[in-house]
Amino acid sequence: MNFIMVSTIILVLMTIGAGVYFLDKGTDTNKKKLKKVLRFNLYAFIPLLVSAIILLVPNFSRAEIASPQAASGLGFIAAALSTGLATIGAGYAVGVVGSSALGAVSEEPQILGKTLIFVGLAEGIAIYGLIVSILILGRL
Repeated sequence: MNFIMVSTIILVLMTIGAGVYFLDKGTDTNKKKLKKVLRFNLYAFIPLLVSAIILLVPNFSRAEIASPQAASGLGFIAAALSTGLATIGAGYAVGVVGSSALGAVSEEPQILGKTLIFVGLAEGIAIYGLIVSILILGRL
């Protein structure tokens, strides 16, 4: 695990150093070198990431089994994520559907009722996330 941490730190420092070097030299004339450096960093980072996941995930699962308090903490995180992500999704959906509905209603006012149904369906996503988080909190 220490090897992965040290090699990741070295890779990050190399990336920062290459960025400073190309910033001083000017990247407009040296795009091929920049692509080579970025390709090297990508090919070095992905195996490090995969090996870190393979080595660290069993340790996390053993730590969770060992302590019962971690389960309730993860439950709170799951409830927060379900509500937060559902709210973000609902906000995006209402924004897209609402702007489209406004454009459609401005051209044809008779379809106002249909567009309100679509906006209401988009708002339902947030309610589903809230229900899931209430169910998760009820089990803790």
